[in-house]
Amino acid sequence: MIRTSLIALACLTTAPFASSAALAADTVVLRETIRVDSAHITLGDLFEITGPQADIVVARAPAPGSRTALDVNYVRRIALENDLDWANASGMRRLSVERASRVVTAQTLADILEGELFASEGRVHDVQLSNTAMALHAPLDSTGGPEIHDLTFDSRSGMLAAEIAPYHGAAAVRVTGRAYATIELPVLARPVGAGQAITAGDITWISHRADRIRPDAILDPSELIGLETRRALRPNEPIRGYDLQRPLMVERGDLVTLMFEVPGIQLTVRARAMEDAADGEVARFVNLQSNRTVEALVDGPGRARVGTSPVASF
Repeated sequence: MIRTSLIALACLTTAPFASSAALAADTVVLRETIRVDSAHITLGDLFEITGPQADIVVARAPAPGSRTALDVNYVRRIALENDLDWANASGMRRLSVERASRVVTAQTLADILEGELFASEGRVHDVQLSNTAMALHAPLDSTGGPEIHDLTFDSRSGMLAAEIAPYHGAAAVRVTGRAYATIELPVLARPVGAGQAITAGDITWISHRADRIRPDAILDPSELIGLETRRALRPNEPIRGYDLQRPLMVERGDLVTLMFEVPGIQLTVRARAMEDAADGEVARFVNLQSNRTVEALVDGPGRARVGTSPVASF
């Protein structure tokens, strides 16, 4: 009887201490977004607090760019042990924590591989990764950029594979893709309408995949300057020989002077052009006196010269 009374008395005397400890804890508020920068998750990362309690480590952080989940009861216990009271009024069961990172995008990886191929192959390549959404992550406090540990490349098929570490000291990740040899092409820097002459100021350069260049594409800018466009051309696209022509000296319907000249004989008549022609091109004309159709070589504006055909046909 005496023993039972002592146990009951002990329970009554310890209960106030437990409740007073809870009452002594400071009420804290959970951060709306939990994002950590380092390798550890602290109470300061979870709750809107400052001071020494903010530096208390709760758990290891996930890998850079990844997430992890913390048990709510575990977090509440750690908080209470450090005189912090989180009520969890919303009834959450898990806390999601994200670790910030320096992101190495697929485009950055492709650029690095293009540089490595230029150094080893001596040619510019366009690298396309198998996974275009691929991204590597590095801790915010890490040093150095991505490092290529190994690179294999088949120049015939264009297939490549590389081992790349996102930062110095990190484990390498396998990256695969294809590399296409490219060539520099002279193209138009602005839209040019049909019949307009191309000047040196209209020309810029682009890098274009060599396997996609048509046989009649113009590679020398000197073959563009001074020529006229047969049709409206858009900027930054390969230009074919068919797209251009020498400036027209005669247009269809123009009245021109036809000349026929042999030793001792020189004849000139008026004629009408039946088609457009540039300097040095042969075109058809109608002699307005004889109504005959003749072919003549255009040798200047409004002027054409008939060949050595008999005068009767002139």
